[in-house]
Amino acid sequence: MSQKFDVVVIGAGPGGYVAAIKAAQLGLSTACIEKYTDKEGKLALGGTCLNVGCIPSKALLDSSWKFHEAQDGFAIHGINHAGVTMDVPAMVGRKANIVKGLTSGVATLFKANGVTSIQGHGKLLAGKKIEITKPDGSVEVIEAENVILAPGSRPIDIPPAPVDNNVIVDSTGALEFQAVPKRLGVIGAGVIGLELGSVWSRLGAEVTVLEALDTFLLAADTAVSKEALKTLTKQGLDIKLGARVTGSKVNGEEVVVNYTDKDGEKTITFDKLIVAVGRRPVTTDLLAADSGVTLDERGYVHVDDHCATTVPGVYAIGDVVRGMMLAHKASEEGIMVVERIKGHKTQMNYDLIPSVIYTHPEIAWVGKNEQQLKAEGVEVNVGTFPFAASGRAMAANDTGGFVKVIADAKTDRVLGVHVIGPSAAELVQQGAIGMEFGTSAEDLGMMVFSHPTLSEALHEAALAVNGGAIHIANRKKR
Repeated sequence: MSQKFDVVVIGAGPGGYVAAIKAAQLGLSTACIEKYTDKEGKLALGGTCLNVGCIPSKALLDSSWKFHEAQDGFAIHGINHAGVTMDVPAMVGRKANIVKGLTSGVATLFKANGVTSIQGHGKLLAGKKIEITKPDGSVEVIEAENVILAPGSRPIDIPPAPVDNNVIVDSTGALEFQAVPKRLGVIGAGVIGLELGSVWSRLGAEVTVLEALDTFLLAADTAVSKEALKTLTKQGLDIKLGARVTGSKVNGEEVVVNYTDKDGEKTITFDKLIVAVGRRPVTTDLLAADSGVTLDERGYVHVDDHCATTVPGVYAIGDVVRGMMLAHKASEEGIMVVERIKGHKTQMNYDLIPSVIYTHPEIAWVGKNEQQLKAEGVEVNVGTFPFAASGRAMAANDTGGFVKVIADAKTDRVLGVHVIGPSAAELVQQGAIGMEFGTSAEDLGMMVFSHPTLSEALHEAALAVNGGAIHIANRKKR
């Protein structure tokens, strides 16, 4: 007789492992199936985020920024030095140690909470049975009262630039360079492309970003995207918009890339090429033909507003369902689903999921941007405050960018917070907390913010919405 659990989760990424831990905490017998292994062949929990995504990329971003500051930013502080060098293998090794610590930490949390961890490939069969193919090829079938599908996503491949994991790499390969490429190409000016391009640019690579769209950071507020393009270009990223890659050819240790832009066909040669055009859901061999779960026209698992699939008791979360591919979205969906399994009426506010790009300056936003609200015919008041007027930013010699608060002109309710600058992710989260409780710009303006802090920029931007900023000249209301 097969083993049966209250909850079985397929996938141990930020959605899956959080869901499994939460289910166990709520008293449900829980198993989590994961097949990913590290370079040593050992089971590695945490999914793309911990292993080859969010965490390792931030480790490299942090290391490369410290190197950049040591080279170009210390003198203004009176710190004199010479001959700073970067040991790339050591930097990559540090990243690997961080990843190992976090992934082993998830295993520890599973053990502490009583989650049964199963290594293998999980496939949903009819009747909420799960077929597990073990690393040795053996097959086991278990049963569940409830199943949560959390298989995650993988990088999108494009025919004009097939990944060879040597000269042409995807985002995973770009985390493992053992030397700084002299000429680095990046296909895609999205979050992944800009972050990875920034890492290697800071270390000395000549970076060219080829973006097929004519608009830079289409999802961001126009004012933010314009500032980001200007700043990143100044930092050395050569961002070519409207550049559609049509082909590539690897010649030894370099690659010749063909692309078209408004001026016609062009070629450019790189030592390494990163393909970062997005990600697609992992559904390969996830569902048996008679499982009852359906996919939509784009290959995502079809779910309702609460992540329930077409089969009662089967749910799907994270990158494999509609919406933004973000680790924090996946985690909260996992918690929502488990709590609903326990009978709670938990819901998620999909309108207030923050987005962050960890370039320097950071770029982050929550809620709607000004162009979206204008398209919807919503009248708004806008307040902005530049970090150049922030005492704390000046003290840190990090004054680029601004905070922008958008509020409904009639109700003063905050509809969006957009930041480019130091600690943008943290400031936007403050805005998200307020917006969750229906804050008005006046409410934010009446709160006491500690001094001197970067958070004061959010305070001043909120005051500026209604013409009450103190540390900048106020614009007239629209």
